[in-house]
Amino acid sequence: MEYKIESGARCAVIGYGSWATAIVGLLTANEQKVGWYVRNPEVLEGLLTEGRNPRYVSDLEFDRDRIDPSDDLNRVVREADIIILATPSAYLKSFLEPLTEPLGDKFVVSAIKGIVPGDYKTVVEYIHDHYALSYKQIGIVTGPSHAEEVSRGKLSYLTVVCTDEQNARELGKRFATRFIRLSYSTDLYGIEYAAILKNIYALAVGIAVGLGYGDNFLAVLIANSAGEMTRFLEESYPTERNTLVSGYLGDLLVTCYSVYSRNRRLGLLIGHGCTVRSALNEMTMVAEGYFAADCIRHINVRHRVDMPIARMVYDVLYGEASARQQMKELTTKLI
Repeated sequence: MEYKIESGARCAVIGYGSWATAIVGLLTANEQKVGWYVRNPEVLEGLLTEGRNPRYVSDLEFDRDRIDPSDDLNRVVREADIIILATPSAYLKSFLEPLTEPLGDKFVVSAIKGIVPGDYKTVVEYIHDHYALSYKQIGIVTGPSHAEEVSRGKLSYLTVVCTDEQNARELGKRFATRFIRLSYSTDLYGIEYAAILKNIYALAVGIAVGLGYGDNFLAVLIANSAGEMTRFLEESYPTERNTLVSGYLGDLLVTCYSVYSRNRRLGLLIGHGCTVRSALNEMTMVAEGYFAADCIRHINVRHRVDMPIARMVYDVLYGEASARQQMKELTTKLI
């Protein structure tokens, strides 16, 4: 069936981390009221009493008349038409576990750049399969856009993805502000997998930096990562796409270079000599690339794409391989 987003459609956000908080900040610039599922009591109390998230991007102040935070997931979903998922992918199922309200008449948007662990599916695939939603009812909001900069009004570029471009443009109106530039795509598969793969490659970059490799090598590593990403997309789901634009390459670059990148940070700790477990314990936020490395390896069993960088990251994270030795061997495979 066709699904059209109406101009008066109401929005709600699921999640209370930095990206969810930044997204609500964007939506409140355009929407009269934004529903918000917040299951953390401390965060919920801070939003209700002070109009701030005390744990994430706490300098972002909300107009409390424009937000409706609640720990009742079913009420939040029932009162909205567009449901925006903005949790770490590893926690998506637990966030949605209390849901009994049907999603059949909703439009669900993934703002998550990760794979659902254990299911070996992207968020879009999981929502399609688990809730029996048509891909025409599912969209993506992505791009090189760290929450810390978006919440401070720094110029950022978002890509809105739906199977129907008119839906993408209607959805994009909710995110349009003076500092947000928007582009549109219908490549649900490619955009989502690109956003997942770039986390793995940022881990590789972090490992390299931690081991003492310089900028010359990092340029080669990232260039080869871009090629590996494009190769995976073309061989697993060929279609007309330009992977040099911001929704693909831009997101890869910012995740590999930015000081805000959690995945780069995790790789850096490992490169400095931390064990994988101790590095994960030191992280205060989820590094999606850790789960993605395992899932992409599993998924690639059926595609058989040559992915030496992703394979190196997996071997270090899950195979107890030496980061130094694996990186040394990888250098002989790059061009």
